[in-house]
Amino acid sequence: MAGAAVVAVVVLVLVLRGPAPPVEVTLPMAGQPGDPALTTSTAVPPTSVAPEVVVHAAGALRSPGLYRLAAGARVAELVEAAGGPLDDSDLDRLNLAAPVTDGQQVYVPRRGEAVPAVTGATVGTAPPMAMVDLNTATADQLDTLPGVGPATAQAILAERVRRGRFASVEELLEVRGIGEAKLDALRDLVRV
Repeated sequence: MAGAAVVAVVVLVLVLRGPAPPVEVTLPMAGQPGDPALTTSTAVPPTSVAPEVVVHAAGALRSPGLYRLAAGARVAELVEAAGGPLDDSDLDRLNLAAPVTDGQQVYVPRRGEAVPAVTGATVGTAPPMAMVDLNTATADQLDTLPGVGPATAQAILAERVRRGRFASVEELLEVRGIGEAKLDALRDLVRV
């Protein structure tokens, strides 16, 4: 719970701080024709809008998904954009001050969750997980999914045997131990 309070304070500070004030540029005064200042190029670089980055917010968040943020945004800003952490999010395992990068996945684990080893992403900054096919995955592959332990993996396999194959990811709701919140956490990580 202390972690949630820290995030709330960090997010509040970021929101209250607001955007940085514009930088004032003073241009030199124009002189008379023939003045060296007029014949020498002293171009001031044009101001440019900071580019955006697209970041995948995953795990124990209210609205996981893809988010566009200003370049230089921090993990705390992504957590806020994704609706904030769930009650059982383990924000102490994240570096909320870390900058996010284009194409990055930030995975927010639940308290006590063993974060799966994934290639190409970040916890707090975890690499993106490979999609798991519900119709071909083994118990070990299912067990790597967030919030899915051995018992839930076996329940998914039993449901797959019962029905023949899953026609949609939403059918996971019929598996013992999977509710709306867990389905939301799995939706971007599984396919049929």
